[in-house]
Amino acid sequence: MTILSIRTVGDPVLRTACDEVTVFDADLEKLIADMLETMYDVGGVGLAGPQVGISKRIFTFGGIDDREGHIINPVLETGQEPQEGGEGCLSVPGISAETPRKNWARVTGVDCYGEPVMYDGEGLFARMLQHETDHLSGTMFIDRLVGEDKKNVWRKIRQNNYNDVAAAVQGERAAHLSSVFGATGGSFGTAQPGTTQSGSAQPGSFGI
Repeated sequence: MTILSIRTVGDPVLRTACDEVTVFDADLEKLIADMLETMYDVGGVGLAGPQVGISKRIFTFGGIDDREGHIINPVLETGQEPQEGGEGCLSVPGISAETPRKNWARVTGVDCYGEPVMYDGEGLFARMLQHETDHLSGTMFIDRLVGEDKKNVWRKIRQNNYNDVAAAVQGERAAHLSSVFGATGGSFGTAQPGTTQSGSAQPGSFGI
């Protein structure tokens, strides 16, 4: 398996609506295995295709309620009850904020063999499903922010020194990839609550 490089905000692939997956073969199985390996390598709980430069409707998940899996061509449903909680994203290094989400969500789609699958849950698991499905439409958690949180986050992103933060994280990831796999480059998905910033979410936030 291979650790994939993670794209960060500003990369066009993160803002592009993904294509449906239509070919189910050994290459797709390997991609899913690589995405899971990458997700765990960065301490994540979810990882969407565009975050590793793959503009396909697919995401992997693991580490929430001891559940692990993947889904292809997901269709999202949500309940009406809201939930409060913070989110971060390894594609937006060093930034986290309270992000409005629904408390229940369900995705239906297929697995890498084309067989129907369905996942649903509440709380953190529902938040992850919404966050990852958003990525497949070119939407990021920073687009979901409201009020002062939205103003503050976008102000940070537009500041010149934020480019330095993103570049530093990419450099750290590239060094890791180089030392482990002899590869270069670096640019993901998500981090579990309470992880420290090393390309992951700020403590106490939810990063996907």
